[in-house]
Amino acid sequence: MNNQSSAKDRNDCYMWFREAAEHGNAYAQFNLALLLKKGQGVERDDVSAFLWMRLGALQGLAFAQNHLGAMYYNGRGTERDDGEAAAWFRRAAEQGDPSAQQNLGQMYRRGRGVPRSDEQALGWFHRAADQGVAGAQTLLGEAYAQGLGAPRNYPLALAWFRKAALLGDAAAQLNLGLMYKRGQGVAQCDAQALSWFRQAAALGDAAAQRQVGVAYAEGRGVAADQLRAYAWLSRAAAQDDPDAQFNLGIMLANGQGVDKDDARAISWYKRAAEVGHVLAQYNLGGMYAHGRGVPRDPLRALEWYRLAAEQGAPNAQFNVGVIYANGHGVPKDEQRAVSWYRTAAEQGDASAQNNLGVMYANGQGVAQDDAQAVRWYRRAAEQGHALAQYNLGGMYSSGRGVPRDALQSYMWISLAAEAGDETASTNRKLIARGMTPAQLGCAQDLARQWHAAHRA
Repeated sequence: MNNQSSAKDRNDCYMWFREAAEHGNAYAQFNLALLLKKGQGVERDDVSAFLWMRLGALQGLAFAQNHLGAMYYNGRGTERDDGEAAAWFRRAAEQGDPSAQQNLGQMYRRGRGVPRSDEQALGWFHRAADQGVAGAQTLLGEAYAQGLGAPRNYPLALAWFRKAALLGDAAAQLNLGLMYKRGQGVAQCDAQALSWFRQAAALGDAAAQRQVGVAYAEGRGVAADQLRAYAWLSRAAAQDDPDAQFNLGIMLANGQGVDKDDARAISWYKRAAEVGHVLAQYNLGGMYAHGRGVPRDPLRALEWYRLAAEQGAPNAQFNVGVIYANGHGVPKDEQRAVSWYRTAAEQGDASAQNNLGVMYANGQGVAQDDAQAVRWYRRAAEQGHALAQYNLGGMYSSGRGVPRDALQSYMWISLAAEAGDETASTNRKLIARGMTPAQLGCAQDLARQWHAAHRA
């Protein structure tokens, strides 16, 4: 009976608004449009809602103008039109409507319907924030934190985030937690960060739930608890947070706080990878490459490695190079291997630098060039890559690409041996036999100096 009474009341409300709207009452036109948008007391009808909202907006009603802008923005009841959306937001904003001011600021920040301008966005966010709109205060905090439209100013960002956070805005609470976690504009404090993350997480913010999970996993601001970490990450992952899905994959793959389960790890990696999470793509490639949780499949491994590589991940670029260099599941293609090695090497990946050196030394996929081989071996060797140190020592021993130099050869091969390379350890002894005590002492000094310089 109550439901029937409620439905009758809503229908009566619709009829009263309809009658007043047909007589030109702007407020009735606006409210009638809302009922039609929501399907309250009447069947939902976006087209009719748009028409009534437009009538109210044309009479200068700011509420209707803002809602009409949103309908144009979302293409609801009409064709999507960013220019019209911005124009109607502006009409309402200039009348002081704070929601429209925030919306117009977003249009400027995104460059939709107006030329992109962080300065204009900042101005409109300020006008809405000064009226106490929490969402605008959060956007203002983000602008100052990132230096959008004004010089970066962490104390100002912190102040605006705090205002919005105290009004219960989850995004502000999350951002405030991040500033405490990073020590931006405030003394770094994991406990304070966690407190704000918890508040946002309780409001259902997925990123905040992930941060709570990470805090438990790493013992930041709270005692480490892998089971609780897994529970919080699961909440965020269920909301399609790709970072949380990736972290769940890691926990399952490593048996961290839960039973090790490669198949479930793959499931989470895949969900994150499919929306472009580069680390998930890389890890998924590794699962297929090594047959963990799935049959070993070099082609699927290449597919996922390539996706990560195309996003600029150097470790993935290196692995794509290895697959082509060795012909794992694909025809061997040394030129492609060189191309991928070079892409990763130029980003500083030591393994790729070493392998690129090998390709130059052997003339594989590129013209043979000992000088280039030495160049790339050296870049990797200086990063402590043992195999590159051994290879560079060999170039000095044979005088390839550099003048023959027993001291340099011993130094680099000794560094490789100290890093655990057994072949280097054997060759170091052979080289030492051909050196005088003075030469050996000098070479050992060079190795000690290298260690001292790289420890510093």
